[in-house]
Amino acid sequence: MSASAPAPTPSATLREVSGLPGSLPRLAESTLIMIDFQNTYRSGVMALEGAEQALAAGARLLAAARAAGIPVVHVVNDGGEGTPYDIRAEIGAISPEVAPIEGEPVVVKQVPNAFHATELEKTLQQLGAGPDLVIAGFMTHMCITFTAQGAFNLGYRPAVVAEATATRTLTAPDGTLVPAAVLQSASLTTIADLFAPVALTVDSLPA
Repeated sequence: MSASAPAPTPSATLREVSGLPGSLPRLAESTLIMIDFQNTYRSGVMALEGAEQALAAGARLLAAARAAGIPVVHVVNDGGEGTPYDIRAEIGAISPEVAPIEGEPVVVKQVPNAFHATELEKTLQQLGAGPDLVIAGFMTHMCITFTAQGAFNLGYRPAVVAEATATRTLTAPDGTLVPAAVLQSASLTTIADLFAPVALTVDSLPA
């Protein structure tokens, strides 16, 4: 009878190796960035698994941010007319549950990193935002991951709220399916390894 293989042991995170903190920021001392909460992801070709639950969590997070009186920035992806990301049409509009109110700027992007070739960093400076950013939105493996990286590279201290994110099932290069839940977990693990600590829920964020 052959011995079973030993259980894998987790490696230290890059944050730990680099001496970066793993603690979550206080929401009241942060700026909230709501990324691509667009109708794009609620139905049709880009519908995400868990989009409605993530949107509900995003609405709770947004309400908490407004109650705390912190800056809020909305980001939308513009893919152009006739695309699922057409911000001039209903399909590309920000979902009404998390729509901006007066005084909340909207930044338009065209690539996954919301800091690349956009007004996001300038907007944060104009709002007097500090280094702590709380990020939520769609899609976890794409715009959330790369915006967290972009923020990290610019010297911000981002954090991501897991329950207010979602993604979709994709085909791997070898032809196997990567279920949305697996891709979600892998994306959040990638983020937490270096770019940002991850809050599992909205309520996990210190007030």
